[in-house]
Amino acid sequence: MGLFYVGCRVLNPVTSKSTAVRRLMVDTGAESTWIDATALETIGIERRKKDLQFQLANGQIITRSVGYAVLMVDKSETVDEVVFAEAGDLQLLGARALEGLNLQVDARRKRLVAAGPIVSAAAVPPRFGRLVQVPPGAPTRGKTRTKRPKKGSGHQIESSMSGQRPGFKFT
Repeated sequence: MGLFYVGCRVLNPVTSKSTAVRRLMVDTGAESTWIDATALETIGIERRKKDLQFQLANGQIITRSVGYAVLMVDKSETVDEVVFAEAGDLQLLGARALEGLNLQVDARRKRLVAAGPIVSAAAVPPRFGRLVQVPPGAPTRGKTRTKRPKKGSGHQIESSMSGQRPGFKFT
């Protein structure tokens, strides 16, 4: 994919103090976002989780503190946990922040782009109505299945309820 960097504004959600971070390496392989500890302390970000263990890309295990901050990249923003990066640590924009910002990597152009509509879990696609549970053996209104062809007729069975789980129908 290649490396590239973005600028980011980091905001304290409690005091609204903020600071600009000019270069964060975009790292989809890193879960967390790492920001210089001095920058976070300057705007009053509190160390909420202390001595968390992180495994670096080289396999080394280190401990760092984590706080909460609002991250703004271009016109996108999210609230996320940020790791207090110490001297020698890279400053990274991680995968969780990218997900929250609803941005994805355009690897060819080495930039962040809008990820599109946010996927929401839905039990039923909206065009089908709502899902209700039907007790086994309960009579149904209207035609719910086509007649089955005789065995050996070579016709394929079709159903208006294809793809549904037994015991459920769409209304």
